[in-house]
Amino acid sequence: MKEPKVQVGILFEPQIEFILLSPYRIDGTEVSGKQVVTYDEGEILWNGRRYSELLFEPQHESTDAFELLDVTIGINFHWERKEDQRFQGALKIIVENGKLTGINVINVEDYLTSVISSEMSATASLELLKAHAVISRSWLLAQIQKNKEIAEANTGYSASTQTEEELIRWYDREDHTRFDVCADDHCQRYQGITRASTEIVKQAIAATRGQVLTSDGKICDARFSKCCGGAFEEFQYCWEDVKYPYLAKQRDWKVTSDELQATSAMQHDSAALVACSSSLVACSSSLVACSSSLPDLTQEAEADRWIRTSPEAFCNTTDKRVLSQVLNNYDQETTDFYRWKVEYAQDELSALILKRSGIDYGQIIDLIPIARGTSGRLWKLKIVGTKRTLTIGKELEIRRTLSTSHLYSSAFVVDKEDVSPEGIPARFILTGAGWGHGVGLCQIGAAVMGEQGYKYDAILLHYYIGASIDKLYD
Repeated sequence: MKEPKVQVGILFEPQIEFILLSPYRIDGTEVSGKQVVTYDEGEILWNGRRYSELLFEPQHESTDAFELLDVTIGINFHWERKEDQRFQGALKIIVENGKLTGINVINVEDYLTSVISSEMSATASLELLKAHAVISRSWLLAQIQKNKEIAEANTGYSASTQTEEELIRWYDREDHTRFDVCADDHCQRYQGITRASTEIVKQAIAATRGQVLTSDGKICDARFSKCCGGAFEEFQYCWEDVKYPYLAKQRDWKVTSDELQATSAMQHDSAALVACSSSLVACSSSLVACSSSLPDLTQEAEADRWIRTSPEAFCNTTDKRVLSQVLNNYDQETTDFYRWKVEYAQDELSALILKRSGIDYGQIIDLIPIARGTSGRLWKLKIVGTKRTLTIGKELEIRRTLSTSHLYSSAFVVDKEDVSPEGIPARFILTGAGWGHGVGLCQIGAAVMGEQGYKYDAILLHYYIGASIDKLYD
């Protein structure tokens, strides 16, 4: 297999300004310098002419670059801002949703160099960077294949179901139909060559070139999040109802020094994963992490106890040096995300839900857990108001509804205070666990593992149970 190219959606605006920092080709003509393209009646207006699509191609792929002005990063998150960004590769501009979309077309390994530099820090261990290179490559190629299969099936794809009593909606990369992935947190952070790459990142990419996680002969949908909260979530509770065996229930368990030595001895043995069906234990022998030590967090009482305590886990850390390997500066406003708390006054919460959902529930009477996943994350929550009652899901829909940007996670329990005789609480307190969806690799947990001496393959087989590491291309 030859190294593929990836199309990355960067900018979505009625007008796009960019600078070709070296001569690019378009329709056999060289062009360079500052350019402005504008959406005009369903077409692209550039230099006084209209086009349905534009493709600016570099003459020297490894050195030619362009700069996009006023790129929005952190879309719909509290750190949202604009910045100018530089990219290698080609620039494609298309018409989409009444705007223009700027797309970077680039080799997968070059794309990954930027992703790893954006998702991780130069202070991260080499093993963490190598692990992240493999999962970022796996996830990307799995999504490209999935998109191809959806298109070939020509059956359409829906990311929501809705009735009078229930709205279940998830947010996945299938939102992108004209390019492979976007450049923001919705997919993977990608900032081109704006975020300077380091030698250790380049080393991690080179050492794992072409490597992906596979299961049953298919590339793994290798999801990852900031902090699992001590327990892995399963795919089907966050996105469509598909169960992947490698994204299974397990505790993010701390192991002993003796077990660590065993890990080192077996780090190249991908067959070391054993299934102990007699005790209902799924163990990676590199970690001997037993899912029997994890309570059934789909049960409300168990989830309540788990979330209100702080059990040991790889990701249970406040070490700023470790956290800096994963978290950007704007992410480090607090270290309280393994366990966290949010409080809302009645007027604040009812106004927030109205603004975020567009649904007038009136005053909020209750937030009732209906269904939880294997990490305790809610994937169904009933909102009871004086005007309307509705069950919502999945996890990101819940997080977006209950925050000005997003809650750390949907693994939370609800306490009500100062309830009036009419049953209207004056205050709601949400006590929660983890940061993100909790599926697949836990970035903070993996950072701790790297610090403790685990090799990248041991890290991967901990978070992707029963998977294999295979090489697709040289």
